[in-house]
Amino acid sequence: MDSILFWNAVALEANRVSFSDPAKAEQQGPTLSSRALAIVHLAMYDAYAGIENNTANSGGFPRYLPAPPLPPPVAPNSSIANAVAGAAFRTLSGLYKTQRDYFESQLSCFDRNDPYFGFGMDVGSTLLKLRENDPSADAFGYMASMKRYRHRVDPDNPGQGFHAPYYGYYSKPFASKIRHKLDKPPVLPTGNVSAEYVAALRQVRSEGIKAELMATLPDTVGAGSAAKLFANRRIPEETLVGIYWAYDGSIRLGTPPRFYNQIIRDLAMNTVNPQFNPPRKNNEGDNARLFAFVNAAMGDAGIFAWEQKYCHDLWRPVVGIREHDESFGPQAPHNNSNADQRDGDAGWLPLGAPNTNNPMMKNFTPNFPAYPSGHATFGAAALHIARLFYKIPKGNRTGDNLFPRGLVSEEFNGMNRDNMGTVRPRHVRKFKGGLWDMIIENATSRVFLGVHWIFDAFDLKVTSGGEVQPDVNINNDKIGGVGLGLRIAEDIFDFGGKKAPKFSPSTADPSDEFPQLVQPATVNNCAEPKPVKKKKDEDKKGKGERTNADRESEMEEEMNELRVETPYLDGVSPR
Repeated sequence: MDSILFWNAVALEANRVSFSDPAKAEQQGPTLSSRALAIVHLAMYDAYAGIENNTANSGGFPRYLPAPPLPPPVAPNSSIANAVAGAAFRTLSGLYKTQRDYFESQLSCFDRNDPYFGFGMDVGSTLLKLRENDPSADAFGYMASMKRYRHRVDPDNPGQGFHAPYYGYYSKPFASKIRHKLDKPPVLPTGNVSAEYVAALRQVRSEGIKAELMATLPDTVGAGSAAKLFANRRIPEETLVGIYWAYDGSIRLGTPPRFYNQIIRDLAMNTVNPQFNPPRKNNEGDNARLFAFVNAAMGDAGIFAWEQKYCHDLWRPVVGIREHDESFGPQAPHNNSNADQRDGDAGWLPLGAPNTNNPMMKNFTPNFPAYPSGHATFGAAALHIARLFYKIPKGNRTGDNLFPRGLVSEEFNGMNRDNMGTVRPRHVRKFKGGLWDMIIENATSRVFLGVHWIFDAFDLKVTSGGEVQPDVNINNDKIGGVGLGLRIAEDIFDFGGKKAPKFSPSTADPSDEFPQLVQPATVNNCAEPKPVKKKKDEDKKGKGERTNADRESEMEEEMNELRVETPYLDGVSPR
């Protein structure tokens, strides 16, 4: 039995259950679920490495932990699988406390009295201790900006709140040598917008619209424009792709990192690895390294993507399309002319992230900013680091032959239901370009649900007809989640010497104590300049006291930032 594959399956089941049983809702959202999977698999790897390096036939497994527990002496009846089991059991029990009985039941195949099991427990405890100060996904009083182009809640699900606004900014990475960032998205928040932004808006307006509203799409956006809307509406194949990759925290499915792990399981069990001479399928030690790489990459993808999301703080299509004209929105000026709705639609709604197995509940737009796409970042990081492990060269941005088999998503497994209670059919999907095609399709899928702009995944060009031409070869990896994920994967693989993840020397970004930061978008001049703190010790006249005028001016500045204008018959009430 391969203990790595065994406990990987247990960890994925814990993820699934945590999104299916409200009484066991732990490690919620893509951020905390990717963090949990990283901790579990890094602990399993380090326990395996500690025992393997203690034997005469060491395979050269560098330890992950900076100050690791020392393994016990080699014993004739001890098993390395018991060390892996101890590490997995300890971390899973610490992360998913309400599922402890389930984890206990999985130990029947292992010897808890083996000293190696205790060593694995020590490894797990050490790693949990190292990550105990990671921030949670709570909002901590986060307040959305009322400015144009900035993220606010889904108007079709106005009570959703905000997921993990401080998680990325205050988290230290798992295995990346540096902190990875992105350039700004192609939006010019100055009253005018770029051609790339307008093309992306038209694309998602047509391809991501709610099915019931398709007939409302106009033929074009106006006289003299070559852009077509109704003719470019989403087709059934695109609807299939959007739902196939979703895993949006749904009941009995869990989050995207679970699906990407399922793909890696299939790869590990069925694909011959050309890095070995002669080529062969992975053994237990190979899988310890592979799953540690994959889940460390997704752990860091969750950190860096969420840091960039709340840094750039870009609105989702459901807000951006409805409020495209400047006469809409909480800070719309009163001297505007009537709305020009050629590129906007105040009633537009997306197909939405599917609320699978949740009958009569609406689909939704996720409760965090658009740029970059989490799916694009997670998928690229996980699947590309697997490509590197299977000897695809660094920098390769083309198809591979690593996955010739068909793949079934649990969104289309013949058992799970849409939000109207209808069972979706089973679908076996093939990818001619292997894992690379998966990376591209996974990233593009979010446009078909209407929850992302295409540049949340890739850079783009605009054709002469005004349509989107995405940069699927990733010539510019500083725009979008795919480029971010590829850089994370290549950094971790190289920094680990192509052997195994190495403990990250990078720290969390801020000097601020958590959670003092109110609006992450003010950091590093991301979505807006960081406010300059006024000196309290001297006023404009250089004296030691501030005047009442100074105090009132500061209050007025704060009011303008948070102002929401509510119309009344006799004027406007700011609140």
